[in-house]
This record gives sequence, C-alpha cells and structure tokens, in this order.
Amino acid sequence: MKLCVIGLGKFGYELAHSLAEQGNEVIAIDKNEEIVEDIKDDVTQAICSQIDDEDSLHNVGIEEVDTVIVAVGDDFEQSVLITALLKKHFNIPHIIARATNRMHENILKLVGASRVLVLEREMAIKLAHKLSMPIGELVHITQDFATTQLKAPTQFVGKTVKEISNTSKRVSCIAVKKGNEIVLIGPDYIILENDIILFAGSRKALATLMHM
Repeated sequence: MKLCVIGLGKFGYELAHSLAEQGNEVIAIDKNEEIVEDIKDDVTQAICSQIDDEDSLHNVGIEEVDTVIVAVGDDFEQSVLITALLKKHFNIPHIIARATNRMHENILKLVGASRVLVLEREMAIKLAHKLSMPIGELVHITQDFATTQLKAPTQFVGKTVKEISNTSKRVSCIAVKKGNEIVLIGPDYIILENDIILFAGSRKALATLMHM
C-alpha cells in the first residue's frame, strides 16, 4: 500500500515511521526541513514542501497514493484546504484528517475526509474500554466487535466449542493458546481447565464473559 502523511508533528512523524516499519510505501511531507531530514532514512520518500495549492500536491506525486493522512492538526485552515484539494482535484480514495474538536471534525467530513481522527477522544475511549474490561488487550475489529484472550470460564470446561456456541450466540471460541502459539480450534474441541481461549464477539458480550 502506498500512503502519504502530510504534516510531521509528533503524531504525523510517529505515524509515518510506524507505517514504514510495517512494510508500507510511505511519502512523508512537511515544511520543516530539519524534520524531513530526520525522517528521510525511515520512509520511502521525504519531501520538504508547503502544501497550499493544487500544484504543490501535484508536484509531490499525490496522484499515485492510495491513502493520504492530513496530520496538520494545529493549523485547521490548512487542514481543510488540503483535504478539499485532495477530494476535489485528485479524488484520493481514502483521506484521513486529524481534528482537535467536534466542530472541526464535522467541517473536515463536509469537505471530503473519509475519516476524521479526534485523538484525545479516541484515546479516552480506548482507555475506558481497557479499564472497564481488565481481561487483556482488546483487539477491535469494528467499534463494537473485538477479540481477546481469556482463561476458559468454569462453565465452559469440559464442553465442546459447538456446545458453547449453541448456548452463547454472541461469543465465539476461535483458538486456544498453546505456549507461545495460537492454534485454531474446531467445533469438536473440548475446553480444558487451564486453556487460554481466543474469544471473538461484541464488547458487551465479552464484558459479560469476563464476569462468569
């Protein structure tokens, strides 16, 4: 996947670096020459440029990018301008913009952002989920659907995955942890007393499971 991060503040810099570490082709853009120089060896291409019109976007090769992250959250006017240009003139498939409040979020969506990140809110929600459900790290697939690891509840011990599925419609047992490996399990697998099971289901269902 080819991505572009515009704005290399703390968020944009770490995002570009992490995306590149995960094997993505990343173009990182910022007007600060020192920051661009610092990240150039970690990403596919680092460009020092002030993005403020259609020509500047064209010059950095934005047409070849699948996803653009507009990370200039401290300059709202520029963020709106860049997002609008990306949508109107380049029709980028995925435009992700950073906002600092709900009003900014709504405006960025109106001008073409596919998704808007309000970092403080998203961090607060993630922390609230974690504190409310101390059963290991939740991996969210959607806002409400997640997976997690949990020691098999007493009520599940000695039962097959199929039997559990028949009585617990909103939670599925999909794998068991054996040492450092995750092994997929079928409907005939019998749950053992000390099994660490990988469960999938709604956040509410997983919370109920925790208290069994």
